[in-house]
Amino acid sequence: MEIDLSQFSQVFFEESLEGLESMESELLKLDIAAPDPEAINTIFRAAHSIKGGSATFGFTQVANYTHLLETLLDEIRDGRREMTSHHQDILLLSVDLLRNMLDAVMHQQTFDDPMLSELEQKFAAELNQANSPEQTPNEPETPELITWQITFKAGTDILRYGNDPLLMFNELNLCGKLRVKLVPQEIPDFTQYDPEACYLTWSLTLTTDQPLSRLKEAFEWVEDECEIDYQAHTQESATPPAEAEAPSEPVSQTDTPNKAASPVKPSVVSNKNQDAGSIRVSIEKIDLLINMVGELVITQAMLGQIGQQEEMTPESFITMKQGLEQLASHTRDLQESVMQIRMLPISFAFNRFPRLVRDIGQQLGKKVELILKGEDTELDKTVMEKIVDPMVHLVRNSLDHGLETPEVRRQKGKPETGTLTLNAFHQGGNIIIEIIDDGAGLNTQKILDKARAKGLVGSDEELSEEAIHQLIFKPGFSTAETVSDLSGRGVGMDVVLRNIHELNGTIELKSTQDKGSRFTIRLPLTLAILDGQLVRIGRHTYVVPLVAIHESLEVPTAHINRLSEEHEVVRLRDEYLPVLKVYEAFNHEADAKQIKDGLVMVVDANNDKVGLLVDELLSQQQVVIKSLEDNYSKVPGISGATILGDGTVALIIDIAGLVGLAGINSTQEHAA
Repeated sequence: MEIDLSQFSQVFFEESLEGLESMESELLKLDIAAPDPEAINTIFRAAHSIKGGSATFGFTQVANYTHLLETLLDEIRDGRREMTSHHQDILLLSVDLLRNMLDAVMHQQTFDDPMLSELEQKFAAELNQANSPEQTPNEPETPELITWQITFKAGTDILRYGNDPLLMFNELNLCGKLRVKLVPQEIPDFTQYDPEACYLTWSLTLTTDQPLSRLKEAFEWVEDECEIDYQAHTQESATPPAEAEAPSEPVSQTDTPNKAASPVKPSVVSNKNQDAGSIRVSIEKIDLLINMVGELVITQAMLGQIGQQEEMTPESFITMKQGLEQLASHTRDLQESVMQIRMLPISFAFNRFPRLVRDIGQQLGKKVELILKGEDTELDKTVMEKIVDPMVHLVRNSLDHGLETPEVRRQKGKPETGTLTLNAFHQGGNIIIEIIDDGAGLNTQKILDKARAKGLVGSDEELSEEAIHQLIFKPGFSTAETVSDLSGRGVGMDVVLRNIHELNGTIELKSTQDKGSRFTIRLPLTLAILDGQLVRIGRHTYVVPLVAIHESLEVPTAHINRLSEEHEVVRLRDEYLPVLKVYEAFNHEADAKQIKDGLVMVVDANNDKVGLLVDELLSQQQVVIKSLEDNYSKVPGISGATILGDGTVALIIDIAGLVGLAGINSTQEHAA
């Protein structure tokens, strides 16, 4: 019986990646001087599971490499080898390597990273070096050959689970010289015979120099369901049992020695699983969904009965009204329950930073304590995936530019170890993510001087401290004196800003020199639903993200200044804001073609304020976002579309894209 294992491969990849995260987390927390045995066991179990699963699916390269990890970890947990910082380093590098190997397998690509060979050599050198050498020059270098007599009685369900005994024998054959004989035994009669069951027993004779633990690896995935007996005979002892000389069952040979064979038929990932996202959902959330659907079915049945009545009575109208109210309530509850399915704790994103902080801290010679708060705070899986890169930029920036070296911190009267804090919490309908360090803070004068040198700020122009700090988000801006792998290329912070705005989010910066910096990211909980303000421009309805709106107002003529034929600004309290006439950008006919005749909506655009001229404010409501790019094509100034309650389509304005389309620059450049 041949089993297609590709249908299970996605689960293997998910569990393997989770196992690698567990390995990395435990390795980073490990106290090398006194390693926790349970932590070592956790790391070992993760490697063991990845090895077994990869062998099962025929991913031999992954299985062979994880076998090296497993061997080293097994010696450490058994006390045959002491854990060292070198072991920690190569195991952490192995986590990175295995992630890349699994990614290559998922996409059916050949993996040829030279790091694989380099780490294999490091493991080989480590495993060939005894922890406490006791061998004397007079001891023989060639291990003693032992003949093992192995009786293998297969469990009746072994074939159902996709395990092929022949492939296990192939792996044994790699250990030495193997002969196999089928042991006669009674088979059930025809009426009781199960064609998918296995009723066979084999007698195996193996001459090898390998230890018993190596032999047991061939059967480790079936040992609980099979009966296996091992009897050893040295070469000097009596001749092995006679059945060893009997005609053997053929065992296929392999062209590559010392490579573990797969215990089942190799199976590649099917195309339907490539790049397929998935998410694990708790039973409680599923049960809640089922209950919600049940309530909807009941309400639908009630309304259906009313619809079947030939005449509507006053009582029927009352019942229908109640049913519609229930339908609205159940729909809201169902929407919230469905959205909860996509919600994951932000610990999934936070967990990658301990490793990043450790590696960069070592590279820069800085002592850093990473503090994680609010790890149980939940947000949409899609938002989490897209916010990781901006967070990585900000963390690297804090480590490189923010936190000082131990010597500098001592001179400033600070502890040698700097603190970097990642914090997350809910606030209203948003999630707040903070990246806080107690480092040097921003050097306001240095930033201003650099900006003036680049022509971003006029030589006589005066800016507030907050406005100066915002300059670090300008494309190509950097205060680094030298270019390194971490910084100085003038890219990074502008990318952070752009990516956060693409998520309909905002970022704030507060910094005090020699005290530290705090970056605060505000994001919607999900990208599937948007809290929006509906506006009218002529006969068209648009949606503006509510999170980006500061205020809307009528502007008197006295507060309107014209800078050029195309650009006007309005004075709002103590600042001047450029105004974008949306009807011109989208080529519409509008009621209000002049600022004094319409409403100016003040919104965030690339951390500056811009006014949008609209005809009328309509209602505020949650809208379900539909991708234009997927269903039509990318439209400049538009981030998506939604269907309103009356069935009409409303476009969602991409404020940053619209500002770029209109050619409006920063507020400071338009100041009067």
